[in-house]
Amino acid sequence: MARLGVNVDHVATLRQARGGTDPDPLAAAVLVELAGADGIVVHLREDRRHIQDRDLRLLRELTRTKLDLEMAADGEMVKIALNIRPDLVTLVPEKRQELTTEGGLDVAGQRDRIHGIVTLLHNGGIPVSVFIEPDLNQVKAAHKISADFVELHTGRYANATRSKEADTEFEAITQAARLSYKLGIGVNAGHGLNYRNVKRLTHIPEIVEYNIGHSIIARSVLVGLDQAVKEMKALLS
Repeated sequence: MARLGVNVDHVATLRQARGGTDPDPLAAAVLVELAGADGIVVHLREDRRHIQDRDLRLLRELTRTKLDLEMAADGEMVKIALNIRPDLVTLVPEKRQELTTEGGLDVAGQRDRIHGIVTLLHNGGIPVSVFIEPDLNQVKAAHKISADFVELHTGRYANATRSKEADTEFEAITQAARLSYKLGIGVNAGHGLNYRNVKRLTHIPEIVEYNIGHSIIARSVLVGLDQAVKEMKALLS
């Protein structure tokens, strides 16, 4: 069964909306793990719009499964990662004006720069994933920079409104996953996945982990975190 990483950023978003201490993403992470999640995912953004530095430090101490730190590919974030030492760093594109990550990292177009970031993280003993579009050229570029994993951006698949469009995106994800596996790169997937669209992707055996946040946190408002995580785990089985 594929693993499930749960992104708790949106718990922090709700907290930051009132500037208080509740709800606590640390408490959410504990509950998520108890419910059977295989990892915790957080994105420490440049503008600190949700997860804060203190959250990240405490999550490193609390997490018992796997801590996946999503971050921009820049020097400031590398220093933070080398200090915190998460179990995995996922390099993502980042723009201040976006509501959420809008697409994959252009590894092919920034190969030398991103390779330097990957090398620094590897020298610090931290495995690296790159969040990319399901594009074969981006997969090849990820291999050339020695990425340990790719996380395939599933946003276009998740947002498809017509079956033909969904089929096209599903095929692109399938081919990117197969090439990644052939090149010896681990395959994760995420963005926009929910309780309705994730099941089809489980037919792609190369995908070993799904990183899902918004739909699980939204579902938990109605049924609780424990139930929301267990329902998603059941879909991945």
